[in-house]
Amino acid sequence: MKPLLAIKKENVDLEKQVNRLNNLFNAVNSTKLVLLFLFLGGAVQVNAQDRLPFDQGKTYILKKVTVTGKITYNEQTIVTFAGLEKGQNITIPGEEISNSIKKLWKLGLYNDVNFYVDKIEGDSISLELNINELPKLKDVKFVGIKKGKLESITKDTELKPEKIVTENLITTTKNYIENKYKKEGYYNTKVNIVTTQDTTTTNHVNMVVNVDKGQKVKVEKITVKGNTQFTVSKIRGAMKNTKQQSVLHIFKSSKYIKEKYKEDLTSIVDKYKENGYRDARIVSDSVTFDNKKNKVSISLNIEEGEKYYFGDIKFLGNTVYNDQLLGRVLGIKKGDVYNGVLLEKRIADKSSPDGEDLTNLYQNNGYLFSTINPVEVGTANNVIDMEIRVIEGPLAYFNKISVVGNDKTNDKVIYRELRTKPGDIYSKETLIRTIREIGQLGFFDAEAIKPDFENVDAAAGTVDIKYNLVEKGASQIELQGGYGGGGFIGTLGLSFNNFSIGNILKKNAYRPLPMGDGQKVSLRLQASTNFQTYSFSFSEPWFGGKKPVSFSTSLSFTKQFGYNQSYRTDKSKSMNIFSASVGIAKKLEVPDDYFVLSHAISYQHYDLNDFNSALFTFGNGASRNLAYTIGISRNSKGNNPIFPTYGSDFSLTGKFTLPYSSFSGLNYGNLENLEDYKLKNTINRSNELDGNGNIVQIGDYIDNNGNKVTDFNLAAADRAKVDQKKFNWLEYYKIKFKAEWFTTLYGKLVLRTLGEFGYLGAYNQGRGVVPFERFVVGGDGLGGNFMTSNENIQVRGYKNNGSLSVNGNNGDPIYNKFSLELRYPITLKQTASIYALTFVEGASSYNDFKTYNPFTLQRSAGVGLRVFMPAFGLLGIDFGHGFDAPQGSNVKNGWETHFIIGQQF
Repeated sequence: MKPLLAIKKENVDLEKQVNRLNNLFNAVNSTKLVLLFLFLGGAVQVNAQDRLPFDQGKTYILKKVTVTGKITYNEQTIVTFAGLEKGQNITIPGEEISNSIKKLWKLGLYNDVNFYVDKIEGDSISLELNINELPKLKDVKFVGIKKGKLESITKDTELKPEKIVTENLITTTKNYIENKYKKEGYYNTKVNIVTTQDTTTTNHVNMVVNVDKGQKVKVEKITVKGNTQFTVSKIRGAMKNTKQQSVLHIFKSSKYIKEKYKEDLTSIVDKYKENGYRDARIVSDSVTFDNKKNKVSISLNIEEGEKYYFGDIKFLGNTVYNDQLLGRVLGIKKGDVYNGVLLEKRIADKSSPDGEDLTNLYQNNGYLFSTINPVEVGTANNVIDMEIRVIEGPLAYFNKISVVGNDKTNDKVIYRELRTKPGDIYSKETLIRTIREIGQLGFFDAEAIKPDFENVDAAAGTVDIKYNLVEKGASQIELQGGYGGGGFIGTLGLSFNNFSIGNILKKNAYRPLPMGDGQKVSLRLQASTNFQTYSFSFSEPWFGGKKPVSFSTSLSFTKQFGYNQSYRTDKSKSMNIFSASVGIAKKLEVPDDYFVLSHAISYQHYDLNDFNSALFTFGNGASRNLAYTIGISRNSKGNNPIFPTYGSDFSLTGKFTLPYSSFSGLNYGNLENLEDYKLKNTINRSNELDGNGNIVQIGDYIDNNGNKVTDFNLAAADRAKVDQKKFNWLEYYKIKFKAEWFTTLYGKLVLRTLGEFGYLGAYNQGRGVVPFERFVVGGDGLGGNFMTSNENIQVRGYKNNGSLSVNGNNGDPIYNKFSLELRYPITLKQTASIYALTFVEGASSYNDFKTYNPFTLQRSAGVGLRVFMPAFGLLGIDFGHGFDAPQGSNVKNGWETHFIIGQQF
C-alpha cells in the first residue's frame, strides 16, 4: 500500500484513500491495509459522498501500536508522545488518531507521519505508526568566514551537534548570515548551505555553509536637490552613518547599510525640525547601484517648507504641578524658533532614561500611568500655538519585587541594595538607581541587568518589578613569574570577591568554595631569592548585616634580605616589615546617599638587622608608622563599573600620624649637635694614623673624614643615630584629592575627565618630611613600593620609576595631574569588555610649595586599548608620546609603550 502522509496531500490522492478506507471495513482479516486518519485543518475539500464521517466510525480497543520508519527514539517513548495507550478505546476513524498526529507534528521532530491498520481481531485493533524523523546535525563547516566571527555566528545560529535540521533552520541561518554581513556594508553577500548524509551515524547530516560576502558597497556620491536653508555639506553631515567617500572620513567609513541609511533620512528631517522647519520632508530618494564599481550613488530631493516659531504654550490637566514649574522643565518659551526634536525630548527624552523632562518629573514622583501629549492647536503667520495635555493618572506603588538569575549570589546580598521596595511610591529615578547599585556589586553583567514590569494595574495603582540578572565570574587567581633583582620572582594570588565566611564550616557549601555573601577575601604570596611577602585581606560590605557599614582588615609580612660584598643574597642581613590595618566606611544620607565616610587605622613596623639600604641611614634598629586615615567620597558612576557612561567620583582623604615632636620634649633640628648623636670610631685603627697623624682608638670622636677630634662639638653627626631617633616613630600628614567625571558625548562615546592632587607634610620642620608615603610620578602607575608605601602616579608617555619626580624613584611630597580620556566600547559582553581610548594628560611633581606651579606640566598624548575578561582580569596597552623632557634631561621623552598585564581565573 502507498503510505499516506498525515499532512500536505493533494485532493485526488485524498479521495482515493477515502474510497480505500470505505472498502476496508467490508473486508475480513485484511493484511496491512492503509487507514486514513488525516488532520485536514479545514483546508482540503473532499466529496461529501466519499467521506466517512467521524460519527459513522467504529470503536475498538487498542491492542498494540508498532512504530516503524526512520527513528532514533525508543518505540514506547514515541507512542507516549502520540498520546496513545494500550487498552484505550479508539474510534476508527475518529479524533484520537487526529489528535495523535497533531501532537507528533508539534514536536517538530518528524517530516512524515502515517498510521496503518496492522490487524483487527474482533473488537481489538493493532496499528502501525510509520514516521520519519528529521535528520540531526552531525558536523557543520563554515567556508568564507573569518575565525573571529565563527564563535558569534555559531552561537547565534545555534548550529550545534544534534540540532534538528529543517528547511526553516536552513532558511533562517541563510538569512541571518546575509543580514549580518549586509549590516557591515557587504550588501552583495551570498550564502549557500549544503547538507549531505553522514555515513557514520544513523539519520545525521553534515552541513557546509558557504559564505561569499563580496566587497563592501561604498557610497560614491550623495547629491541633494531642493535645499536652500542648509548647504549640501551640512545635510551630508546630518547623515551620521551614511558618508560619501572622502579621505576626511577617518572615524566613519562610507559603507552603505540600508537600515542605517533609513535612519539617516530621519536625521535629515530632524535637523530641519530643530531649526524651525516643521514641514520639511524628503520628497523622494533614490539609491543607484553601479555593479562595476561596487558603489552606490544617493540622490535626495528635499522640500523644506516655511520656518515656524512657538506661540502660546498652555498646560491642560495638570493638578500636581503648576504651570510655572512645568514651563521651567519644558524650557521652551513663546517666540522661540520651533524645534520639534527639542520638544519631544523635553516631553520624554528616550535617549536618557534619567533625563530632566516632563515625563520623568511625573514618573519620579509616583505617576507611572501619566501621559503627556503636545498638541498643535493653532497656526497663523508661521506661529504655532501648543497645548501640553497632561493625564496624571493615579499614584502607583511598588507591589512585588523579585530577582531572578542569581544562581550563586544569595538573595540578601541583592535585596539589601534594592531601592525599590514593596509599598513605596513608584519612582523611575529609584528604579535606575537600583540598576546602578546592582551593577556596582561587580557580581553581575552590568549591561544585562533588566527590570521587567509585571502586573501593571492602573486600577489598583500597583506594579510588580522583576530584575533579570546574569552572574559573572567573581573569583580570581593571579599567577605571575619573571626575573628581576638577580633572581626569579614568583607570585600567587587568590581573590574571592563573593565569598561567604559564614558558611566556611559547612561542607555542602563548598562548590568549590563557600560563595554568595558578597564578602571579599584575598591571599597573596610573592617570593624570590632575596625577599618574601605574604598578605591577607578581608572585607564585609554590610558589617552586622543591617546597615551599609563596610568593615575591612588586612595583614602582611615582608622579609627582605641584604647582599654581601659579592652581591649575593646574605640571609644574615635582613629587614622585616609587618603591616596591619582595620577600617570602617559608612554610607551617608546627607548631603545625599552617594556619599561615604571612611575611617582606618594602619600600623607598620620596620625591623632592621644589619641591613643597609638607601631607605634608611641606619642598618640596625626599628621604625614605626601608626596612622589614622579619614576620607569622604562621593561615587555616582554607573552603570557598568568597567565602562561607566555617566556620573562622577570625588574623594578627599587625610592620613595623619600623632605629632610626637609636640610631646617628646626633643629639638629634632638640634639632634646632630648633641654629644649622644656625634660620630665615634667603631673599628680598630691602632696600626694606622689619621690625616692629622693621630692614632684613633675605638670610641674616639671623629669628623666626616675619619680624623680624630678631642672636642665632641667638632665631631661629625652620626647620621644613623640622628635618623634612628627621627624615624623611630614616623611623623607626617598626607592630603589627597581626586575628582573624575564621565560624560556621554554622542552615542557610546564617553569622555573621562580627571584631576588629582597630593601633598605630604611635616608637623615639625626639624624632623622634616619623611622618606615614606611619597608620590612617584611617571609611567604606567602600576604597583607601589611595599617598603616605603610610596604611590606610583600614572603619566603615560614617560618612563617608570619616577621619571617626572624631582627625587626620582624616592618620590616627592607634592604632585598634581590632569587628564582627558575619550573611550569607545568595542564590546561590553559578559565574556569580554573591550574599549578603545585616546588621551591627553599632564602632571608635575615638586619638593615644596616654593616651586609649586599647577600649570607647569609635563604633557603627553596617545591611544590605548582595555580588555576585561572574568577569566583574565584587566589587560591593557597604551602608546603614549611625552611632549616634554623628564627630570634631569633637556630632550623630550617621545614614545613609550605601557602594558597592564594580569593573569586571573
